[in-house]
Amino acid sequence: MPLRLALLLLVTGLAAGCVSSGHDSPLQTGKGRDEARVAYVQLGLGYLQQGMSEQAKVPLKKALELDSDDADANAALALVFQAQAEPELADQYFQKALATRPADARLLNNYGSFLFAHKRYDQAARYFQQAAADTLYPERSRVFENLGVTSMRLGQRDSARQHLEKALHLNSRQPRALLEMAEMSYEDRHYVPARDYYERFSLLSGQNARSLLLGVRLATVHEERDTAARFGQQLERLYPGTPEYQQYLSEQ
Repeated sequence: MPLRLALLLLVTGLAAGCVSSGHDSPLQTGKGRDEARVAYVQLGLGYLQQGMSEQAKVPLKKALELDSDDADANAALALVFQAQAEPELADQYFQKALATRPADARLLNNYGSFLFAHKRYDQAARYFQQAAADTLYPERSRVFENLGVTSMRLGQRDSARQHLEKALHLNSRQPRALLEMAEMSYEDRHYVPARDYYERFSLLSGQNARSLLLGVRLATVHEERDTAARFGQQLERLYPGTPEYQQYLSEQ
C-alpha cells in the first residue's frame, strides 16, 4: 500500500472515531490529537514529495488546527511555500518552527539551506553552525558540507576547506564536497589530490557542466589529451549554452 494512502486511511480513521475507545472521537483525547497531527504532517509531506504542493496544504492546515505551534507542521509548510517560490511565507513558517524547537539541527539546516538559496550567506552560515553543534545529528556531514560551500561564497577559503574536510571525514561519499575539494585543490595547483577528489566524485555522481570543465583541466595538466578531448566533447554536446562551455572554448 502506498505510504500516502496508508496515512490517508489513518487520518480518516482518527477523524471518524472509534466506539470502543470510550470517547465520541479519538480527537477528544490528547493522545488521539497527537496521533492525528503526526499523520496529517506525514500526509502533507507525502504530497510535497510527489510535487503536489497545493494538496499538501490541506492536511498541514489541519495539523495546525490541532496545534498551531507544532514545529513539524510549520516546518513542512515552510517547505511547501519554498517550493511555491513564496520566500516571505517560507521564512515566516521556518521562524515559527524554530520558535518552538530552536535547537533542532534538522530545522536549522533546512532554514540555513533556504537562506543560502536566497544568497543570505552570512545568516545561512550562522544557522549551519548552530546545526553542526549537535554532535548526534545523523546528517551532520551534510551540515559541514553546507558550511563549506557557504564559506566559499563568503570568500573564506581556509574555513571552506576545513568544513569540507570535516564533512568528508564524517561521510566520505559526498559528491558535492568531493567536487568542491577537487576544484579548490586544482586552483591551489595541488593537482594530485585534485585528481583523487575528482575520481572519487566521478564514482558517485553523474557529470555536470562544472565537473566536465574541471575534468578537461585536470586531464590537460596530466597530459591526457584523449581524456581532455572526451570531456570537452561531452561539455559541448550536453551543455553548449553554459558559461562553463564558453570558458572551455576560451581556454583552447
